[in-house]
This record gives sequence, C-alpha cells and structure tokens, in this order.
Amino acid sequence: MRRKKREALMRQLEFHKPETLDNTAAEVDTRDIESGAKMNTDAADNDSAVNYDEMIDSDVQRFSKVTPVSEVEETHSDSESDDMFADSPVQPKSKAKKSGKQLDSSLLDNWDDVDGYYRIIPNELINGQYHVSTFLGKGMFASVVRAQDSSSNKTVAIKIVRNNETMFKAGLTELSILQKLNDRDPEDKMHIVRLLTNFEHKNHLCLVFENLECNLRDVLKKFGRNVGINIMAIRSYTRQLLLGLSLMRECGVLHADLKPDNVLVDSSHKVLKICDLGSASVSGENEITPYLVSRFYRAPELILGLQYGHPIDMWSIGCSLFELYTGKILFPGNSNNEMLRMIMETLGKFNHKMLKKGQFADQHFDDKFDFISTGQVDKVTGNSVSKVIKNVGPLPDRTIKARLAGAEGEGINEKTKLLAQFIDLLEKMLLTNPEKRITPLEGLKHPFVKL
Repeated sequence: MRRKKREALMRQLEFHKPETLDNTAAEVDTRDIESGAKMNTDAADNDSAVNYDEMIDSDVQRFSKVTPVSEVEETHSDSESDDMFADSPVQPKSKAKKSGKQLDSSLLDNWDDVDGYYRIIPNELINGQYHVSTFLGKGMFASVVRAQDSSSNKTVAIKIVRNNETMFKAGLTELSILQKLNDRDPEDKMHIVRLLTNFEHKNHLCLVFENLECNLRDVLKKFGRNVGINIMAIRSYTRQLLLGLSLMRECGVLHADLKPDNVLVDSSHKVLKICDLGSASVSGENEITPYLVSRFYRAPELILGLQYGHPIDMWSIGCSLFELYTGKILFPGNSNNEMLRMIMETLGKFNHKMLKKGQFADQHFDDKFDFISTGQVDKVTGNSVSKVIKNVGPLPDRTIKARLAGAEGEGINEKTKLLAQFIDLLEKMLLTNPEKRITPLEGLKHPFVKL
C-alpha cells in the first residue's frame, strides 16, 4: 500500500527535462573576487563569516562535514557545515571506477542507517547509471553525493532523501518547486540550480542536479577571509541573486533559507545559482513560526510573528551581500531576542504597528514598546534574568553606512560611487517594515546593478 501511494505521488510529478542547460556568463572578472575589499577587521571573532557554523545559527543540524565515501561507514563527524556540493571531490579508493558496483539486494538486509539515511557504498552504481565518487554531506532531509553519469560522462550531484514518508513528501515538494522554476526558465538565465532528473532508489527519492564548484562561503574563505570580496564582484553577484529572486516571486515561491551556503558558483566563480530549496514553500501556505530561516538571516517579521511573504528572502539576500563585502556577519545574534536588539542598533526601532500585530512581540517588548532583553546572566546567582531597555536605537558606529564606509583602498573613483550605491541598495533591502522593502524588480533597476 505504501509503495502504491509513493508511485501515485511520483506520477503526479512526472519530470520533463529542460531543453537546454546553457549558462549565461556573468560580467565579473575573477580578479575582482581575488583582490577583495579591504575592510576594518576589528570586529569580534564570532562576526567572521568564514567561521560561520550552522550549529549555532539554526535549531537543527543540517549538514555534516564532507567525507570521502570510503570513510562514510566509519565516521560521521558533526563539525563545520558545508554546502551540498563540495569544492574538492575526494575519490574513493576503489579502482573499479568504470564498472561500478551493482549490489545484490539479497546480500544486504538494510540499505539504511537507523535514521533512514541511505548507506553510501564506495563506487556504487546507482540506478544503473551514476557512479558515486564523493559523499558531500547530509542534512535533516537528505544526504548528498557527487557522481559520474555514465550515459553522458558528466559529473552530477545527487540528493538522496531519507527513507520515511514525511521526508519523501518533503522531497516531492522540493522537486515540484524546482520543476516549476526550471520550466519557467528554459534558457537557464535566472540563476536557480538545475534539476536534471529524478528517480527512486531503494525506497529513497533521488534528485539529480547539475554539478557546481562551491558555495559563496567557500569563495569568501578563499578570496576574502575577514576582508570581503571586491565591489565589482558583489555587483555581479547582486544582479544574479535578484534575477533568481524575481523568478521565485513570479512563480510564487519562497526560498526561506537564503544565505551564502545556499548559493553555488561554477568553476570560474562568475556564474552563481541559488540552491537547496528544501525549506521552500508556495506563497500563501505560510505557517507563522519564529524559527523559519537560519537565524543570522532571519527577517524581523518572522521573529515578531507577523504574516510574511517574499520580503523575507530579500532580507536574507541583504544580510548575505553585506557579509560577502565585509567578511563579517551582519547580525550574529545568539537568540531571536538578541537578533532584534542588533537589528534595532543598526536599523532603528520597529514601528508600533508591527509590534501590535506580532504574535510573538510580547516576548521581546513590554506594553510600552520598550525592549525586554532576555538571556542576561546574574553575576551573583548565575540565573538568567530579563532587563527592560528603553530607547534601543541605531548606534552611530553600527549603521550600514558606518560599517561599510570603513572600506580602505577604494580611493575617490568610480568604485567610491559604486560603494555609495551599494549602501543605498542594502538599506532598501534591509528595511524593517517588509511592506516597504525593495522588490527584486525594483532592485534590478537600482543604479548599483542596472546595466
């Protein structure tokens, strides 16, 4: 019965491969990325974007570190998080790369671990077509491998969804959303990762993606550690991200987890693709929750418990772009409460209308709209205490303009003008009132990105 239900769901989402997968080259010189934007580096270490750890930024662990497939049965280290596509494939020790291992199901009693993740076998031939080369990581919904497609001799990435009904249905939702986005963009110009095909393997839904080099956090680690990357590269990346957002908005899709880790780049570092739509949903199906989106990139309307929509993704993009240019996390709060304080110290107070409507606002503000700072520790008792703080507002050295105007080495030239435009765009992306936040189409017309 369970099998028949799955087959019915799969038939409803019969996948049609796009006619073309050609990329549109972005106008960015790799030298722009390598040169970096020299920023002040006196911020606290936990502000550093390259030291970002998803374990301190989300309520559930999403990915474990990249591990060679030859070691996957021996270790499952849960340290630094990585994106779904590693930047340096680690080949398995097996020498039988070409033939692959077509395993007899009668020799194995269980293809899954205790949590329903598929047990990756070194050099296994999946679906009679894909030779597994690298285990890239695992998240709450799936594990990801890099593989060689024997039919085309191209490298792909395969997301293998966990074996249970909840995860299977979530995988079908992601498949459906990706299919919708890809079908609306047949020429592959809107910078959303391409889903090539899908299949079911040993009761696991498998999504096959184009292979990409690394994510934007990897780019930051390589070219802009603690100093950020050049304004010209930021300009190109901004335009591509806005194109991706515009397509999602056109299709009524909320990504709900945008951050540097979920944006991939090709080997030239010129073309980027928005990826990992595992948290995505169709606009209008939104459950109010204060924990949607990774915390550092979480819009204030989510924390306050307001109705939300596409502006949450624009907020996340704004936070990510600041991070790419400075090498520092904009709002590294260790809780939702601290996030609100940091937001107000940078962008100013929330209007009372927002606070009145927010379902969770009373957890952070009193009836006079003064901020309640929680999580403070009494030095004598060691107990957690709350403190009402009046007039929390922008600090002179914490505004977007103050933090970005500290750039060095730009000089009085065209790049100075670009920086001023970038600051203006960021301020519009990060308006605390989502109704006034800039839209993707408006952003594409902004002087900073308009060609």
